[in-house]
Amino acid sequence: MSGFSWNPIRAALLGCLLAALSSDVSACMASERAITPDLSRINDGTSWRLINADSDRSTDGKSVVRLKVKRKPNMPNDAGLALVEGVEFAEGTLEIDLKGRGPVERCFLGVAFNVADGKNFEAVYFRPFNFREGNYSTPTHAVQYIAWPDHTWEKLRKGKPGRYESTVKPVPDPSDWFHARIEVTKQKVSVWVDDAKDPSLVVARLSGRAKGKVGLWFDGREGAFRNLKIVPTS
Repeated sequence: MSGFSWNPIRAALLGCLLAALSSDVSACMASERAITPDLSRINDGTSWRLINADSDRSTDGKSVVRLKVKRKPNMPNDAGLALVEGVEFAEGTLEIDLKGRGPVERCFLGVAFNVADGKNFEAVYFRPFNFREGNYSTPTHAVQYIAWPDHTWEKLRKGKPGRYESTVKPVPDPSDWFHARIEVTKQKVSVWVDDAKDPSLVVARLSGRAKGKVGLWFDGREGAFRNLKIVPTS
């Protein structure tokens, strides 16, 4: 071709530029898709739906919600949900800041997705009291995936030990806030904590539903939540 000569350095620079532009475009598209539910409206009766849950809201510079169970007799155990109204989630990324009750008090909190109702859902949750090694802790049980009603933590631990729960690295302070990022695809769920480069947990999904509601999940004692972000990819 007249007037054209292949320059490998120039080609490499062009490739880098195109990759950077593609990354910026992807980040922009993800930002446009992001849903950030208003936690300050959790009790308004229209933005959120509470299942077996009561909520208290406080503000520490950011909107913080604390959830505790109602202990309704028709629930299979003490799990509670706070679901975002008007949002259905199939695949994508969920991000949340969580705070448990320290290294001693038991606390179970995380996010639920693919929710049909209070008995049919998937969830990823954390046990902050198990984050650190100690006399009464089990770090290999720090983060857990479940898919109710057929795949509770009890059944998974008994039938597939070590596959659907794991340690969390780097180890967060069990008394402080930590950030979780959960990526959900059709086949698997991956979980990162804080600034970790590698996921703490990667599991095959166990639910046959294609999509459902999404929101906050907790079991038993009160837990704190802030900064929920939902980024659907489909």
